[in-house]
Amino acid sequence: MHRTARRLIPILAISPIAAAGVLAAAPAGATPSARPRPIVHDAADTKSEQREVKDFWTPAKMAAAKPLDLVRSRGGRTTTTPGGIQGSGTAKRADGIQGSGGAVKRAGIQGSGRAGGIQGSGANRAGAAPGAPTAPPPPVTASPTPTASASSSTAGAPALAARSSGAPWTAGGAIVKTEGRVFFTYQGRSASCSGTAVTSANKSVVITAGHCVKLGGAFHTNWVFVPGYSSGSRPYGTWVATNLLTTQQWNASEDMNYDVAAAVVAPVDGRRLTDVVGGQGIAFNQARGRQMYAFGYPAASPYDGSKLIYCGGRPFDDFLVSTDQGLTCDQTGGASGGGWFAGFDESTGAGTLNSVNSFKYNFAPYWMFGPYFGPEAQAVYTTAQNENLT
Repeated sequence: MHRTARRLIPILAISPIAAAGVLAAAPAGATPSARPRPIVHDAADTKSEQREVKDFWTPAKMAAAKPLDLVRSRGGRTTTTPGGIQGSGTAKRADGIQGSGGAVKRAGIQGSGRAGGIQGSGANRAGAAPGAPTAPPPPVTASPTPTASASSSTAGAPALAARSSGAPWTAGGAIVKTEGRVFFTYQGRSASCSGTAVTSANKSVVITAGHCVKLGGAFHTNWVFVPGYSSGSRPYGTWVATNLLTTQQWNASEDMNYDVAAAVVAPVDGRRLTDVVGGQGIAFNQARGRQMYAFGYPAASPYDGSKLIYCGGRPFDDFLVSTDQGLTCDQTGGASGGGWFAGFDESTGAGTLNSVNSFKYNFAPYWMFGPYFGPEAQAVYTTAQNENLT
């Protein structure tokens, strides 16, 4: 996908609010325009459009939705084929989309963060030595909203400390309501990703990967979030996106370091998303290397998109071409956009969202990579949570 990454494949599958809702502060002496400004795209922003999108997603279409394969040649030509991960010597994403080439910018995590008086200095990874640790700004977090029906049972939940082989999540808790499958139309084809409902001022925000809202210069259409999806059932309804947001870097050049997005979804039967399913906490500018739990709905073999799958472990810095963190995890296409959680409590199924499934290298399918949640990701979230508040 990226021009100079000859050997790579990016895998693309397709809270107390006051503390979380402020933008990262601009560096000293910078003008206000220097702050990260996400791209906001109007999706189904009228009631008639929302009805059309909801009617579009029949059970048959959801069952037929597949990860995409996008293959970019060294000469820059792009072709697409039906789902499944294929090809070699290229960079592939967590939903099965793949491509060759592609310079991955190392200019990345930088700037200072401020939230309610909390401020931090920037940690710029541009030109950092492979594997070099970063010094992220102080954290900005949003606490999770508890759900009334969240189970505290851990029956059947194996320890996640080092689970690299994806397995169905069977312990219940908040995660089975807040994590969901994402469906959309890409170039006339039905495709899927994953996403997470998070706490927000408008109670309507889903966090996912950038390529799960836009790819190849165009935003996806017919975008919906199905929380708690399980073998075709939609226990908490189908939530239609009114707005899709992503980082400027993803919008401009599909830079995998900023493969982050949000969707604002319309109410269902007069109720907003997190009033129905609850919301996970979300954090930005955190220290690297914290224990993570990664969830998603992989739909490429050996998975079929019917179940919530998880992995767990301690991330490491990508020592190749991105500023992302890596996790040993064998989830496949369709898992893109699924949440990475720090401080995850197996007994409640609640944690703090701190990255999303983004891409894999074709020569290391046992590693999954996710973008660092810095000021750019924070700006996407902050803008999203203030959309459609009236």
